[in-house]
Amino acid sequence: MTRDTQGGFSMIEVLITIAILMIGLLGLAGLQTRVATAELEAYQRAQALVIVQDIVDRMEANKKNMASYVTNDIGASGTLNCTGRTGADLDICQVNNALVGTQEQAAGNSLGGMIGGRACITNPSTNLYIVNVVWQGITPTVAPTGVACGANAFGDEKLRRAVSIPVRVATLGAV
Repeated sequence: MTRDTQGGFSMIEVLITIAILMIGLLGLAGLQTRVATAELEAYQRAQALVIVQDIVDRMEANKKNMASYVTNDIGASGTLNCTGRTGADLDICQVNNALVGTQEQAAGNSLGGMIGGRACITNPSTNLYIVNVVWQGITPTVAPTGVACGANAFGDEKLRRAVSIPVRVATLGAV
């Protein structure tokens, strides 16, 4: 019986293969974490776009009373009772509850809202309204400029996200 002169070499190959495999799996786990974070950020941005469009639609349906919609920090006060409210006050109450996520609940907890979701409606000039929806992101990026809504509400301004839509109202005169 002859003894193999390269005995144990296959064990080193196996150990190197396991080490390379572990590095690849750790990289895959890190990628999965970043994908989950990006998915949550995208979900929140989609929610914000739906809510900002909802506010604009409500305002346009009630053009005669658009000035009644000018409000700061919608959503900052938590869930509101909308019973007995009408017009712009009802719309703002319902938007507030959408921001805090009252449509989706489990065990009495709101689940469908954005993290720290808030909305502000301003009237910077005649016949111009700006609708802003802000929320807290997960990872720091660049702080939004030109949007005062929710400023300093989330600690680090680089965590604040914002979407805005300008709403112009035409002034129709007699011809």
